[in-house]
Amino acid sequence: MNPLLLLQLVSMEMPFGKYKGTVLCYLPVSYLEWFNRKGFPEGKLGMLLQTMYEIKLNGLEELLIPIRKMLPPK
Repeated sequence: MNPLLLLQLVSMEMPFGKYKGTVLCYLPVSYLEWFNRKGFPEGKLGMLLQTMYEIKLNGLEELLIPIRKMLPPK
């Protein structure tokens, strides 16, 4: 896995929809499950959402904690 993907998961905000403005790693699993059923968006965003879905599905969210701590507070 590309470490830059993990950095994007903890810094990039959802650009549209019900959770617009929410950082991708904080999206609820139910929203990611909905995308899994309906289809992830094309391109980079879709790949990031699918990665976040897999992380949450497999209980690996702890991987993101050290990365979040490295970012400056907003």
